[in-house]
Amino acid sequence: MATGRRKRTRSLPAIAWSLAAGLSLAASAAPSTERLRLDDGHLQVEVAPALGGRIVHVSLPGRANLLKVGEAVATQPDPVPEADGDNIPYFGHELWTGPQSRWWLDQGVNPARRAAAAQWPPDPWLAHARNRVLEQAPDLLALEGVTSPVSGLQVRQSFRLRPDAPGTLELTAEAVNMRDREVRRDLWFNTRLPAGSRVFVPVAEPGQARLRADVDHTYAGPIAWWRDGLYSLQLDPPPAGKTGRRGKIFIAPSAGWIAGFSAGQLLLIRFERQADETIDPEHGQVELYLDWHHADPAAGVLELEVHAPMRTLAPGEAMQARETWTVLPYDGPDELEAQRAALESALRDSGQSQDPARPL
Repeated sequence: MATGRRKRTRSLPAIAWSLAAGLSLAASAAPSTERLRLDDGHLQVEVAPALGGRIVHVSLPGRANLLKVGEAVATQPDPVPEADGDNIPYFGHELWTGPQSRWWLDQGVNPARRAAAAQWPPDPWLAHARNRVLEQAPDLLALEGVTSPVSGLQVRQSFRLRPDAPGTLELTAEAVNMRDREVRRDLWFNTRLPAGSRVFVPVAEPGQARLRADVDHTYAGPIAWWRDGLYSLQLDPPPAGKTGRRGKIFIAPSAGWIAGFSAGQLLLIRFERQADETIDPEHGQVELYLDWHHADPAAGVLELEVHAPMRTLAPGEAMQARETWTVLPYDGPDELEAQRAALESALRDSGQSQDPARPL
C-alpha cells in the first residue's frame, strides 16, 4: 500500500445489463453500488464498474466474500473523480500505476500536489471513474476506463472465468499512453484481504524481503516469519502502549505467486516472476501492506500487491499485466502449519513449487 491513508470521492448513472448475456446486478443495501456478476457454478465474482472497475466480491459458492470491502461501497456508490479528491476506502481489488513517488509529478490538474511530490492519494480517475463495457459473456467481462489527466493513461481490464480450471479467474490489465509525449509507469495490482488473514510468499532468503515498520504512538511494526523459502507475517500482540501493527514489506519473490487464507478459502494469486532490475527500485515485485488493530481486526486491512515491469511508453503505446486467481476451499484450523500444508498441496496440484530451483 501507500505512505498515506485512505478516503475517496463520487460517480455516474448505472448501465442496464442483459441477464441473457450472463451478467446480473447484485443487490446490496440502499444506496447500492452497481455490481456485475460472473458465476460459472465454481466461482462467484462481482465487479463494480462505477468504482474504477474494481472487484468487490470473490468466493466459492456458499462461502463468504474473501476480499476486504469497505462500508463506502454502500454509502458512497457513485464517486466522481476530482483533482483534489481524497481516497475513498472501498478496498476490494483495484489497479494502480507506479511508482508511487511519481503519482502526482507529471500532471497539471493539481499543481499543489505536484509541488509537494504527493504520495497520496492514488489517481482518482483510475480509482473512481465509471468504466464502460467493451464485452460481456457468461464467463467474461471487459471494461474500459477514462483517460486520466494524472497519469496520461487509459486502462482496459478484463475478467474471465477459466472453463478448463474450475475456481479460476484470469485478470488482464492494459494501459495505453494517451499523451503526445512519453510516459514512464508500471501497472500495479492491489488485492485487499481482512487484516487477520494469513499470507504466504515464496522468498529464497530473508534478505530478499525488506520490512518497513510504520511505527507511531499507536502502532508497532509487523513481525515477519520465514522458514525454508516461505515468508509470512505473525499477528503477535503489540507491545504495551501500542494497539496494533502497521508496515509494508517489499519482496523479490523466488516464484510467481502469493497465497492468502481468508473466509474459509485459499486464494492463490499467480503472475509472471520478473527480473529484479525491471521493477522500480522504490518497490518490490510483491508488496505486503498490513494495518492491523489487535482489539478490532475488522478495522484493518492486509494488501497483496504485485508490480509489473516499469515501461516507457511512446504516444499510443500500450503495456499489459496479468494475474491468475485460483480459489480453493479450506476448512482447517487458522494455524500456520496447517495452512502451510494446505498451500503446499495446492501448489503441487497446480504444478507449481514455492521455489522454481527445487521441488517442495
